[in-house]
Amino acid sequence: MRALPFAALLLAGCATTSVPVAIEAPTVAATAETDPVDTAADAADDPAIWRNAGDPAKSLVIGTDKKAGIHVYSLAGKRLSFTPAARLNNVDLRDLGGRVIAAASDRADIATAHVSLFTLDTAAAKLVPLGRFPVGPGEAYGMCLWTRASDHALFGFVVLKDGRIDQVAIDLSGAAPKMKTVRSMKLGTQSEGCVVDDRTGLLYVAEEDVGLWRFDADPSAPVTATPIAKVDGKTLVADAEGLALAPSGRNGGYLVASSQGDNAYTLYRLPGVTYAGRFRIGGGAIDGTSDTDGIELMLGNFGPAYPQGLFAAQDGDNAPATQNFKYVSWASVKRALKLR
Repeated sequence: MRALPFAALLLAGCATTSVPVAIEAPTVAATAETDPVDTAADAADDPAIWRNAGDPAKSLVIGTDKKAGIHVYSLAGKRLSFTPAARLNNVDLRDLGGRVIAAASDRADIATAHVSLFTLDTAAAKLVPLGRFPVGPGEAYGMCLWTRASDHALFGFVVLKDGRIDQVAIDLSGAAPKMKTVRSMKLGTQSEGCVVDDRTGLLYVAEEDVGLWRFDADPSAPVTATPIAKVDGKTLVADAEGLALAPSGRNGGYLVASSQGDNAYTLYRLPGVTYAGRFRIGGGAIDGTSDTDGIELMLGNFGPAYPQGLFAAQDGDNAPATQNFKYVSWASVKRALKLR
């Protein structure tokens, strides 16, 4: 071991602040990857997954290219269609009795947040635009959907870049969709990732440099946020980005967060939101992921490669090609983290 110079020893002795070290995370290999998006630099952002219960091999993955539009991919990662749209950021979808609705945060107008709605034609593997709807002042950023269990009403949550969260009621009963902002909530700083647990009616939001928060998703509920996990540099490293759910039973399972700062993914056990482990994507024939923004997870049988579920993650560095999305078997994640 080489001796340190005296000055270095002196500085080391004077140090009083320790820097948190992220907890080590096992590596899980990607099973497939999508065709790269069309535009360069920071372009791919957020995926959503539709599972074909009748024929899992024909399930679809949607992914945004926030500089060009939105893609539909096969389970093999092949791009099946592309819908041009300016500056769509996050996307989510719900299957409403056979009609699949996708909603994306629309940043084309940074002064007024919008939501773009689509129907997913699952047979043609194509998104059909339904309209673009203003939400309120500010720049739209995150987006997630909620189907209320009591009456199957559809709501969207638009996370604005300054931390405001606008809840919108989405009415699909007429010839044309209608959208109305029904309440607003607020976090202190820049936020983006969000996901709603349809079972419990709980909304989870990631405040990038602070941590994860929980709200009651019902529009009549208080707008108070409950802190559930901190950006601590060990289990979760800033920026905290995309969120996804692995539900189990009435209120159990896992909440998954993109720990973008150290290229990892952090799991929290529900309902108490306790730390359950971390993993990274890499180590296989397909390159790993880094700087991940959006993630998505859908449980169920997607065929032999994904017998228990499909996890999709944006890859911020897919060089020499442009950015894309990586697919991982949820069974492989569970095995790596020794989860039940």
